[in-house]
Amino acid sequence: MDPVIIVGAGPVGLTLALALARQEVPSVVLDEGPGKDEPRPARTVVLREETAALMERLTGVPLAHAGVRWAGWRSMRRKQVTSEAVFGDTDPAPLHIAQHVLTDALRAALAGERLVRLAVDSRLDSMEQEPSGVTAHTRGATGTWWRGSYLVGCDGPRSTVRKLQDIRFPGRTAVERHAVAALRTDLPWYDEALLHRSPPWRTSGPSAGEISARPLPDGVWRLDWLLPPGKDLVTPELLLGRVRETLAGWTGGQTPPYELLDTGVHTVHHRLARRWRADRVFLAGDAAHLLGALGTHGLEEGLRDADNLAWKLALAWHHGPHEALLDSYQTERRAIVSARLRAADQALPLVRGGGGLRSYVPGSARGNDTLLTDGHLGRGALGAPGTYASSPLTPGGLEGQVSIGTAPGSAVTDVRVTAEDGTFVRLRDRLGRGALLAVLIAPGTGVWERRHWVSAGIMPRLAAAVSALPHRAELLVAESYPGAAAHTVLLVRPDGHLVTALSGVRPADLYTAAEAALGGPAAAEATADAGAGSR
Repeated sequence: MDPVIIVGAGPVGLTLALALARQEVPSVVLDEGPGKDEPRPARTVVLREETAALMERLTGVPLAHAGVRWAGWRSMRRKQVTSEAVFGDTDPAPLHIAQHVLTDALRAALAGERLVRLAVDSRLDSMEQEPSGVTAHTRGATGTWWRGSYLVGCDGPRSTVRKLQDIRFPGRTAVERHAVAALRTDLPWYDEALLHRSPPWRTSGPSAGEISARPLPDGVWRLDWLLPPGKDLVTPELLLGRVRETLAGWTGGQTPPYELLDTGVHTVHHRLARRWRADRVFLAGDAAHLLGALGTHGLEEGLRDADNLAWKLALAWHHGPHEALLDSYQTERRAIVSARLRAADQALPLVRGGGGLRSYVPGSARGNDTLLTDGHLGRGALGAPGTYASSPLTPGGLEGQVSIGTAPGSAVTDVRVTAEDGTFVRLRDRLGRGALLAVLIAPGTGVWERRHWVSAGIMPRLAAAVSALPHRAELLVAESYPGAAAHTVLLVRPDGHLVTALSGVRPADLYTAAEAALGGPAAAEATADAGAGSR
């Protein structure tokens, strides 16, 4: 079968290629550039815990050493601290990393991947769809025709794939603008991020503004200044003035020594593609959505797009068409991004309105600071990880379903599990392999060798039920899971989202849940019928 064609070699396209390769699906990545990214220290990414784990799983690189996990977060208004957060095991810090460092790690992992072909200097200019596949043409030094089973546009805000498919991309332009600088200096704090609103050295007007400071490795900081509305040119002189003024304000009057590494202007747009799927063509990342106001981070959602789509494309590639499953990509991911855009658009007038009666309401400033903190830290409506609670892949009417600490459709908690070979691993380490995961909660098993309990109690019956599922599944055992009683059985999707939790071994419910997770009974039957053709 033909490979998947991925248009765009940014973090989202490279992540999708690696995720497909982990599931034995070949791909061709069309890179219109030379195959390497220019280092831009001022262009950084903030990743939530589960997304950082996804990146480490795919690259094999401990990215925490290449970025910084903040020890804390502070919000200030003028000279007053309005809120603080301290991160720890129960509240993990996000990972802050330069985007080119992340991209380099993805490219290095792809270099040794036999199932991925990277075609540099290859710009897409036309494409055709047929019932059996997609044909794409590129121009450039290696311009040619490419044949693929599916095509995914990961080619950014000006996506050629989206335009060739005539998919509308409505939304708002220039929702926010920020001046950005990466510099090396010593600040009064060294491992905490800061959001400073209305700093005292800027006392009036829209330019009184807002500054954020986020640490990076080696004493480097990324500073962002919210710019007033409009298209006023940000000159080098203006930006240097902001740097010196801000550093002096934070350090008591004298501008400390600093090394300016990179600068830029970041303009935030809010847009959402009408469709994310057109038959065998899909959109992901900035080609499908743009967001980022009030601290939200668009690349984070793009990487989640790739993770969601990869296992669904892999199942269809190996076992034949699974239309309901492929349709669920748009349904699930578009709903989450749409909700985040809607939350940001509702919060913007509150946070950026300024003046008026609202500014005199007690507690309004503190509430606005909370909204901004939520966006920056991945909490609340502005930033919390999305769930697929209303997904068409969610099973209904299961007699044995029980409630646990994770709601159906949400990402599972990472716990220690025992694998089928008796080794102890993390649950997240078993994700992304294309298999469903069945997790039995069995207190006490961790202190016994696997051979003593694998054939005891309910294990043989559960193992038989798992082996009879309509798709390949791995049986794991955990001593505990938040909110789950002993003998609870969790069914988890390949991308780490909970399908259901059942009280005990219930083969019929387990089978029904697995069918639903694959797109329905018809899809499951197609899987079984096509099993002999699986690679």
